Amino acid sequence: MEWLNYHHLLYFWVVAREGSITRASDQLSLTQATISAQIKFLEQVLGEKLFSRVGRNLMLTEMGRMVFRYADEIFTLGRELMDTLKGRPTGRPVRLVVGVADALPKLIAYRLLEPAFKLSEPTRLICWEGKHNHLVAQLAVHEIDLVLTDAPIGSMVKVRAFNHLLGESGVTIFGPAPLAAKYRRGFPRSLNGAPFLLPTDNTTLRRALDQWFEAEGIRLTVIGEFEDSALLKVFGQGGAGLFVAPSVIEAEVRRQYSVQIVGRVEAVRERFYGISVERKLKNPAVVAISEAARQKVFG
Repeated sequence: MEWLNYHHLLYFWVVAREGSITRASDQLSLTQATISAQIKFLEQVLGEKLFSRVGRNLMLTEMGRMVFRYADEIFTLGRELMDTLKGRPTGRPVRLVVGVADALPKLIAYRLLEPAFKLSEPTRLICWEGKHNHLVAQLAVHEIDLVLTDAPIGSMVKVRAFNHLLGESGVTIFGPAPLAAKYRRGFPRSLNGAPFLLPTDNTTLRRALDQWFEAEGIRLTVIGEFEDSALLKVFGQGGAGLFVAPSVIEAEVRRQYSVQIVGRVEAVRERFYGISVERKLKNPAVVAISEAARQKVFG
């Protein structure tokens, strides 16, 4: 692999920015001869002329202009790195990479992430969706800042990460108007034999629902099982069967999917977690998400 000598690139960048070797010499506290020699060496390495002389003035060649653009970005990022480490604002948006577990309802994810856009500093949000364990693995190598999920990280997972409980909610059973009217009366006994759309059996919510149905002596007709909670709701909207969602977003579910409430089940609790490599949250966007979740979303 070829490595660039960044000292040579820095000398070139300062000369190009200042417009003369004399001014660059004063700024860098180096002799003009030293700077000229280093720039010539850089040109030899790159195999291109970076400056042309017009009278007494140095002008960037076409290649010189391209190299200057790269150099300007490199050294600007370097300054921003030092500013960030020293706690000074950089003027660039705060970058927040969030992994959203595919079992997490999208409406919950939206409400949890919304406060990140209300900070005084602009935030650039990057969302990845995937399996819980895969996202936690990415968190461990610092590719992700925060994982939003409906299950805590288990003790068997060999990753140094911390669970932050954001809140919990009971669940509401929904259905399109004809099904809701049919199964609402006599709830929950009326659910015996009802057509249901359920999350897959590898999810925390499915296990909790199975336990509740068993305790109530309810036997369902399972029409479909879904990993993606949004897809499950679309099938419910189309009339395929009843489905559940967290009660904390029931108004949004009713409005977005044009469904009605069959009944509420407080005994089944969905818990939502933020998983991070920090025991004490420090990222301002993550802190805002955590505080808003506890005070507003689930409060």
